[in-house]
Amino acid sequence: MRLYNLGKVEWVETQLIYHALALLGREGLSLVSPSSPYVCIGFHQDVRQEVALDFCDQHKIPVFRRDLGGGAVYLDGDQLFFHLVLHKDNPAIPKNKQHFYQKFIQPVVNVYRKIGINAEYKPINDVIVGARKISGTGVGEIGDCIVFVGNLIVDFNYNMMAKVLNVPDEKFRDKIHKSLKENLSTIRRQLGAKEAGQWDEPTLNGMLAEEFQKLVGPMESCQLDDVLVQKMKSLKSRLHSPSWLFQKGKKLAAGRDVKIRSGATVMHRMHKAQGGLIRADFEIVEDVFGAVSISGDFFCFPEDGIEKLETRLEGRPITDIRSLLESFNTEEGVEIPGITAEDWLKLLTV
Repeated sequence: MRLYNLGKVEWVETQLIYHALALLGREGLSLVSPSSPYVCIGFHQDVRQEVALDFCDQHKIPVFRRDLGGGAVYLDGDQLFFHLVLHKDNPAIPKNKQHFYQKFIQPVVNVYRKIGINAEYKPINDVIVGARKISGTGVGEIGDCIVFVGNLIVDFNYNMMAKVLNVPDEKFRDKIHKSLKENLSTIRRQLGAKEAGQWDEPTLNGMLAEEFQKLVGPMESCQLDDVLVQKMKSLKSRLHSPSWLFQKGKKLAAGRDVKIRSGATVMHRMHKAQGGLIRADFEIVEDVFGAVSISGDFFCFPEDGIEKLETRLEGRPITDIRSLLESFNTEEGVEIPGITAEDWLKLLTV
């Protein structure tokens, strides 16, 4: 197996290298980070819905669609990426995807623990410290290979991540920013700037390589050869083209969900009821409602009825939603003409 410990490279190469390795059928581990920032979306996403394209264009932030699933994310040189490429028939691969994550996330957990961060694996595919995510991972199939991707997060630009996402309004953007700060951590945040500075990119990459080799065996250190470079160039013409980025035929959802980490999602939902359009911004953290804000062009009597509904939802499990809504109007004496419990269910059911 080959080890490509390349460090800082052109941003697009951080995506092209694992695509190329997989399509060439080469098993290996790639360790890279981008020399400049970019936004990366998942294969199943609609870039117009997910990304604030005008903002990215104004700030010269490229946008890339990867050939793997997952969500949109802002990436820069403070995130150290690993890409493990394995043949589908490699005996080291567990048949069950959750078992795969549990096995191959362990090297990441081990590196964090070695530098003094008490990280742990959280199903399905997160590494957390306390209640905060500190590494994002994903797995998919490209060609005849399984590709496992993830990162060590040295630092994170929470503000820029919130700005590059396409959101319905600035209030929702603020909610995303707040949730990111609450649910995502970094090496610098955990250790402090001085201690974190002791762990530079070559050292951390070396530790990752050592831990992965414990699972898959010795690796031969390699640089990019001509065959791999040519494959990356040919892929760039396709994967970095407007036709690939702006794929047609994806249905736009009536709302917006932004996954912060496993178990934490910020949501914007809309529903057209007989009595008017209703909107809701809220968080679901460990299957519990939080930060609920409801608006729309309906009429409510008394006027503070919606505030009572927001309060009633706050801190309640999502499994309680039907019984809560069915009893709300009767118990609180609230009247919202043309909007039924079924309408609220359509708006708020996760």
